[in-house]
Order: sequence, then structure tokens, then C-alpha cells
Amino acid sequence: MNNSSTLASRVSALYVHPIKSCAGIAVGEALLVETGLEFDRAWMVTDEQGEMLTQRERPRLALVQPTFRTQDMVLRAPGMLALHLRLDTVEAPTRVRVWDDIVKAYDMGALAAQWFSDFLGRKVRLARFDPEEKRLSEARWAGAVLAENAFADGFPLLVAGSASLADLNQRLAARGQAAVGMERFRPNLVLDGLRPWDEDHIDELEIDTAQGPVRLRLVKPCTRCTIPNVDPATGEPTTEPGDTLAGFRADPRMDGALTFGMNAVVLSGFEHTLQIGQSVRANFAF
Repeated sequence: MNNSSTLASRVSALYVHPIKSCAGIAVGEALLVETGLEFDRAWMVTDEQGEMLTQRERPRLALVQPTFRTQDMVLRAPGMLALHLRLDTVEAPTRVRVWDDIVKAYDMGALAAQWFSDFLGRKVRLARFDPEEKRLSEARWAGAVLAENAFADGFPLLVAGSASLADLNQRLAARGQAAVGMERFRPNLVLDGLRPWDEDHIDELEIDTAQGPVRLRLVKPCTRCTIPNVDPATGEPTTEPGDTLAGFRADPRMDGALTFGMNAVVLSGFEHTLQIGQSVRANFAF
């Protein structure tokens, strides 16, 4: 851990993942809203009973590439015509399950369902989170902060350090394995200026924005399943970087689960715009 209690850092990358488990979008700026970055995990693919589907069951979801335009989101995938979804339009109200939570949502209609069904080879639907729903992070980790989520696994934001990825890639190279990109870990904020794995020990981040400071609390190490092992270029599951992480990232705080990155909740700064290059003060917990 860094010897000082506060360390200067900067935002080096921002990612929005509009559809849970589909490809993310690297953006230059993003609006911070109650559920995290605007449009992050606002949509989710489900089976016909409303149960969530992710890359764990359907790794080909990694190949679905969203792009935002002014009034719509365009989805592209190998062998498929582009699908256009208007940002201001939903169809029938429905209920879906994300992990243990059954939440209100909106079905996105027959065309979107057919598109994803054709691509995945099974009958599925696409749902959009109902903004009136209040799905909160576990108080065990968030404490008194009422941290809202859309379809994220359990927290509004995921923070990672670029130095941690560099350290992992050095370890992969030493094992004769190819480097991996940060997109495999699906963070929202990536920070430069930290030492490898410093984010494990950060208590709060304060980010300077044009509208004033944003304050985030890092509350829980992010445990890793098999999704980082899915090659985002092919949609095929592999064994790395999981095998390499297993050699040094079994986290005693999480009963030995492998961790990379930290889940965060928002203390203040809603409706502020995060941008690449903004300065960050990282306050460490001792």
C-alpha cells in the first residue's frame, strides 16, 4: 500500500456497459446518476421467463457491440443486421430477475427479442430497467449509503487501476500468455497514478469535475467469475487470465475468491459529468 494517506491520481478511462454482459463502450465523458454512469447496465437479456442471461451461460454476448447516437442505441454483432433501439421508447411493463432481485422493467418488444434470439440460438427477450424501481446495494457493504443499481451485479460503479492490469499482464507474459485488455474486467472508472493493487486499500475517491467534486466510497472487492476469461474478440471462453489470477489474487476478505477492482457507491456528486483526465484524490484506509 502507498505510504501516504492521500495520493493524486487521474481518470484514465471511462466505460459504459449499456446491456448487461454485452460489450462496453469506452467514452470520453459520462453523467453520474443514481444508479452509476448514465445508461450503464440499463438493459438486460433474459430468457422467456425473465431470468437474466450473462456471458456465463452465453459467452457470445461479448460480441454484441452497442453504439450510442443522439436518440438511439445501435447494436451490431457478427452475421447480424444492425438493430436500432430508441432511447426514449419501451414497450410492455414486465418483471425480471437479476440475481436474487425481482424488479420492475420494460420489455423492449418483438424485434429486439428476435434479434437476440437469432444471435444466441435460443428464445430470449431484452428488458430495460424501470427507473422507478429502487434496487439497493447490500447494506452489509454499502453501510448507511442507499446505493441504487440498475442491472449491475450489485453496486453502482466498478473502479480499477491501470497499474494493476499492467502487473497482471507482466505475470501473464512470464507464463507465456497473451496480454489482456481492461475491457475484460468491465470497470466503469480506470485510474492512473496508483501502484498495482492500491485500489484494494482505498477508502474514498474525490474527483474534480466542472460541477464540483464527486465523492465515491470503495466498499467491496469485486469477485471474479469466468467472464474475464471470455475473449472479447471471439466470444470464446478460455482459462486466462483466471489461471494467473488464481496464483496471487485469492482474497481473504472474500473467503479466498479471486478479486480485481473495487465496487463503489456514490457519496455525492449526482448529475455531475465525469471526464477522462480529471484529477482524483485517493484517500487510503488504514
